[in-house]
Amino acid sequence: MKEISLQMIDRTISSFWWKELIKYFVRTGDRLEIRCWKEETDEIQQASVYGDPAEDHYEVSVKGIVCEKLLSELLSENPADKSIYNKMTKYFTINADHEQRRFCSVHYGTEIYITGVSEDDIAFFRNVMKAYTEEEFSIHIDQ
Repeated sequence: MKEISLQMIDRTISSFWWKELIKYFVRTGDRLEIRCWKEETDEIQQASVYGDPAEDHYEVSVKGIVCEKLLSELLSENPADKSIYNKMTKYFTINADHEQRRFCSVHYGTEIYITGVSEDDIAFFRNVMKAYTEEEFSIHIDQ
């Protein structure tokens, strides 16, 4: 199974790359999980619009289905809180499953893991990321 992993290194990067990946890899109807820390009450409330929340020891998991409203939110948001991370999204973790492919955006979008990718998916990813350097991102593609 082919896999892409990415870690953002440069904390000044805009969210353009992240939004391009969301547009391509996350689709209406995908199975969805949004994970937030328990203390992120505003984010949990916002995520709960997209599914049912369940708590574990430290996090709240909201499971549902990706809808147009969520995609619109993800593509238009620009989190203001950048004190710890240069957040691409307000959600700590977003998992979207489409058939055999899983798209994982973790640590507020600063790390991406995509499993079950095709050659076309890899070509798209490379095209989006070609504008960036090794000082900005650490990228690994397991083919």
